[in-house]
Amino acid sequence: MNQYSQKPTCLTEGIKAAWPICFGYLPIGMAFGVLAQKAGLYPLEIGLMSLLVFAGSAQFIAVSMLSSGAAFPTIILTTFIVNIRHLLMSSSLSVFLRGLGRGWVSIFAYGITDESFAVNINRFREGKWHWSQALAVNHISNIFWIAGTVFGGLCGQLIPPGSFGIDYALIAMFLCLLVFQLRGRIYVITAAISALMAVGLSLWMPGNAYIIIAAVLATTIGVLIRRR
Repeated sequence: MNQYSQKPTCLTEGIKAAWPICFGYLPIGMAFGVLAQKAGLYPLEIGLMSLLVFAGSAQFIAVSMLSSGAAFPTIILTTFIVNIRHLLMSSSLSVFLRGLGRGWVSIFAYGITDESFAVNINRFREGKWHWSQALAVNHISNIFWIAGTVFGGLCGQLIPPGSFGIDYALIAMFLCLLVFQLRGRIYVITAAISALMAVGLSLWMPGNAYIIIAAVLATTIGVLIRRR
């Protein structure tokens, strides 16, 4: 019998795996909601943005660009480039979803974020991780993210701009994710190369494209080093 036709042994395992993400999403989502409210968005608009986009970094960047008066085509292009990394994450997870129907794959793909990817890829590699449990991780996290952003939008008018280190929340989250992914020397080398390239490119390249370029180049170099 195919693993995709089997009843998941314990769906609650997906919920247990998701709770650290949920507790992280609440404060970060609130931080985004506050910033979005300061940029002029209403709670309903914040909730719809979180529902339709569901990408923390892209949402933070979009709100920042809205505040600076950037044109909509520029915002759309920038967020698209930033979210290209989801193609890499999806391709890594696809090997564990072979045989799954297109409808379920589409629902699964919608819920992939940096945090859910980090949790699910490690669980899949360890074995005994069902796609429905991974799906639970994706969408329980989604619910907490949307709730956090809307709540932050409602409370935004009560919080002064720049309070409590709100602007640093997303950066801190990505640093934590990076630390958990450093599982060997090659990963440390790749991360260091990516950071150095990003800093160097940012000094003369406008916009945020240098992030994607540095990540792709560093990953390529890391693969070459590992092969040799």
